[in-house]
Amino acid sequence: MAKIVSYSEAASIGMHGMVLIARAGETINVQRIAEVTGSSRHHVAKVMQRLVKEGFLSSNRGPSGGFKLNIQPDEITLLQIYEAIEGHVKVLNCPHEKQVCPFGKCLLGTVVTEMTQSFRDHLSTQKLADLMV
Repeated sequence: MAKIVSYSEAASIGMHGMVLIARAGETINVQRIAEVTGSSRHHVAKVMQRLVKEGFLSSNRGPSGGFKLNIQPDEITLLQIYEAIEGHVKVLNCPHEKQVCPFGKCLLGTVVTEMTQSFRDHLSTQKLADLMV
């Protein structure tokens, strides 16, 4: 089955993991995040370490170790998390970044631009604090 819109498992782990940590208000370990997201421990650890490197989280090793927020939940948007993992979301006129379409007009019209802008807008308005219920 074809998917018109999808995002990576890493982005999903990052966003869901950050919501889990924010909701818990305490340290959460890789195992717990892996269980809830249905992802491998290795992949979760890799993604969470990326968020540590970006300054969103701090981590502690050991039996009582895990991850906790470094930034208040009302100061972090899903877009910031997404871009920390995937890179900057560019709103482009052409999905293939071509300067000139060989047909003079994009066959997809403005749908790709509109979808990307809508995706960006949605993630930028969603803060972790909004998702802690």
